[in-house]
Amino acid sequence: MLSLSHACAGAAGALAEDHPLTPDRHAASAATPAPQASPEPEPDSDRLLRAVLASLEDDKAEDIITIDLRGRSEMGDFMVIASGRSTRQVATIADKLAERLKHDHGILCKIEGKEAADWVLIDAGDVIVHVFRPEVRDFYQLEKMWLPSGSAPRSRPAGA
Repeated sequence: MLSLSHACAGAAGALAEDHPLTPDRHAASAATPAPQASPEPEPDSDRLLRAVLASLEDDKAEDIITIDLRGRSEMGDFMVIASGRSTRQVATIADKLAERLKHDHGILCKIEGKEAADWVLIDAGDVIVHVFRPEVRDFYQLEKMWLPSGSAPRSRPAGA
């Protein structure tokens, strides 16, 4: 004679084998995780620097120099200093740089000084950009404050 408890155990065992969350099936599904959409990586500071320099060159900025701030300052990895020939060119360089970084890299820049356009600061996160009129750049000599004594800046002449 078959006991009720034995019959129930057999039915439960049969159900467990067919159930999708049994240990064997659960382990198999855990071995192959569901694909996940990975977010687009943020540009690293070197890639961002290349984008900044390309934009400055496209807009005919002059006397472009790059100062490596890594390990020296918390404000960013690089500082770029450039000149424009007039207030109109300085403002245009700043506007176009901010527009390109937003469009191509999703970076929202903070811009200071665009109204007067003698010295415009563009904060792109890891890269800080200063665009000056030549006379204002000569007056402030920002490069001398940030360059280690005796070192030459990494410069790129306009059109190079």
